[in-house]
Amino acid sequence: MVPASSRYILYLLCAAALLGACATRKTFTTHYYYQHEKVLTQIESAYRLLYNQRPFSVAFTDRSFNNISLEIITDSVKRIYDFGTDEPRLLDTLSRYRLSVPGVTQLINQMRAIRCIWINNLDYYTNNQKQSLVFLSIRNVSFNLPFTNEKYFVLTFYSQPQYYDSEGRLLAGRNLRRLRKVNDEIFQRINDKVCYTISGSFR
Repeated sequence: MVPASSRYILYLLCAAALLGACATRKTFTTHYYYQHEKVLTQIESAYRLLYNQRPFSVAFTDRSFNNISLEIITDSVKRIYDFGTDEPRLLDTLSRYRLSVPGVTQLINQMRAIRCIWINNLDYYTNNQKQSLVFLSIRNVSFNLPFTNEKYFVLTFYSQPQYYDSEGRLLAGRNLRRLRKVNDEIFQRINDKVCYTISGSFR
């Protein structure tokens, strides 16, 4: 049987580890966006333009950021390809679907530079009007403790300013005080058009 004093010390150590993890996450989410704001904004803007040419998403599938999964939507059919980022097949596929080769290549390089592992577009409706947002998922070891599931920093970029409650949580609308969940997650305000959450899933 573990002595009471030892259990108390173990409890304090666990509590300190959890508090430290929370502080680390808060610091990361507070500073990461502003540290990389210019590149994040460039990625979001470039992706919207490329997506308008042909709907697609990109996800890195390895920790070394050398392999990607490319999803391309044509006539309501989703085609999924796996490539090494230096494979000629990647460039051939982009050309085949009339996606900008230099544009997508630059997007992939910028994503790798800031450890962004996934980018995608989501359509939604507000007041019966179609809107869209851009998802970016970031992998960062600062989130992860031993023996815990990996966590991701997920950003959502909106085209229009959004509404938030007094705690900075994303709301469904100006006159709707309920929280808006995206993929079952509650998002927090970074600025009028950008929100974040910490999630166990990058998609």
